[in-house]
Amino acid sequence: MTNPAFIHPLSDVQSKNIGAGTKIWQFCVVLPQAVIGEDCNICSHCFIENKAVIGNRVTVKCGVQIWDGVTLEDDVFVGANATFCNDRYPKSHNTNFKLEPVLVKKGASVGAGATILPGVTIGENALIAAGAVVTKDVPANTIYKGHR
Repeated sequence: MTNPAFIHPLSDVQSKNIGAGTKIWQFCVVLPQAVIGEDCNICSHCFIENKAVIGNRVTVKCGVQIWDGVTLEDDVFVGANATFCNDRYPKSHNTNFKLEPVLVKKGASVGAGATILPGVTIGENALIAAGAVVTKDVPANTIYKGHR
């Protein structure tokens, strides 16, 4: 028998697409079309948008926003206050908005405070150091620090 998802009463989880064993802590917002897999840990103060996809056994630490077009495959770790971007030219009320997806592949880790720019793929088991700014794809099984 699988454990049901735990959703803290001080969170606003509108999605029904939450896998068994997942924990969503206080002050999180999960929009209705978001998909979150099994056995994930979504820490406090996170926001997960409609077209976000999170695989199984993913950890998202405090203060992270997972926007439309961001996919985190299985076993991904995202450190506190990491930032994902999905629009290269953001503007208020932008009628020319072009979503550029971000893909973080299986087993990769994104360090605290890292910034991942639009259109980037982070390869399997790659490690992004805390505070890094990622502007281009990162190959599998590599460690990246600084600005790429």
